[in-house]
Amino acid sequence: MDEIKQKLLEADPFSTWWPYLASGLVFIITIIKNFMSGDMCPNTNTIDGQVVVITGGNGGIGKMVCQELCNRKGHVVIASKDPDKMDKVKHALLKNNPRATVEVRYLDLRSFDCVRRFVKQLADDFQHIDVLINNAGITFYPCGKTVDGFETHLQVNYLAHMYLTCLMLRDKLLQRDSRIVNVSCHAYLSAKMTIDDPLNLGKWAPAFHARDAFAHSKAAIVMASRQLSDVLKQKGITVNACTPGLVRGTGHLANSPLMGALCAKVITFPWMWLFMKSADKGAQVIVHLASDPKFKTDTGGFYNDCQLVEISDLAKDKDLQRKLFNETLKVLKLDQDIFN
Repeated sequence: MDEIKQKLLEADPFSTWWPYLASGLVFIITIIKNFMSGDMCPNTNTIDGQVVVITGGNGGIGKMVCQELCNRKGHVVIASKDPDKMDKVKHALLKNNPRATVEVRYLDLRSFDCVRRFVKQLADDFQHIDVLINNAGITFYPCGKTVDGFETHLQVNYLAHMYLTCLMLRDKLLQRDSRIVNVSCHAYLSAKMTIDDPLNLGKWAPAFHARDAFAHSKAAIVMASRQLSDVLKQKGITVNACTPGLVRGTGHLANSPLMGALCAKVITFPWMWLFMKSADKGAQVIVHLASDPKFKTDTGGFYNDCQLVEISDLAKDKDLQRKLFNETLKVLKLDQDIFN
């Protein structure tokens, strides 16, 4: 035993190749990790007293957005359908910052009636909303329809948020200098959409697949944001969309077939840690759009890692944008007058 200890003490670790390999591997992992983590929000200004309404703020990216905006002295209104989670998030935010101004309100995006009641409550309590963040979303949700008769991804991710936005415009809650932030994701790039049936409501609509339904709803967000920004530009209300990137810890993969087996989770976890952002990093682009003073005038953009980026050729199609927008208003039974 003494002989072995002596040899270990006398050994030169750099006389072999493995220390160089290990250090090189650590260096590569660090570079990849830092690159994939994305940028921090470049602006640090406060938003003293500004009223921010955010959907889906009870966990993941939304929770981190709420935390950051509370720390920036905003008045944050969290809208969610899970009262228990909302109360826990509110408690956590106040524990992190006892001076934070935060409240929680019930909103179930699967019901247009619930959206109407939510907007009425806002109108009763506020004269002006400074920032609306349409953040809530679902993915890999089972095939089914909401109480309003729409495919669940389409309504929760897109239609209900458009309805919420339009009702807030109708009731003058969103006025000059207000800003609207619509959260999409990278998956929109794989979406398919036709000008004959942009909402996939016709009898020739493609068969349901959760992945495709999710991508389609997220593409609709990007395209409608462009059209809405054009409509509202003269009113001094800005509309921008963004993708938080690939983010872990959001719970969105809970319904994924890939994550159903324990062995799949064990295999994928290291890769998720390496190639996906934390919720805090994913929140940065949303915080940037919600707080940077330049977005009082900059409108119609799509942002990733706090940088303006190009959108896909499909999303750029102006005719398709207009058709989608008009069909959306039609199914929501809204008139163009709300934009006047």
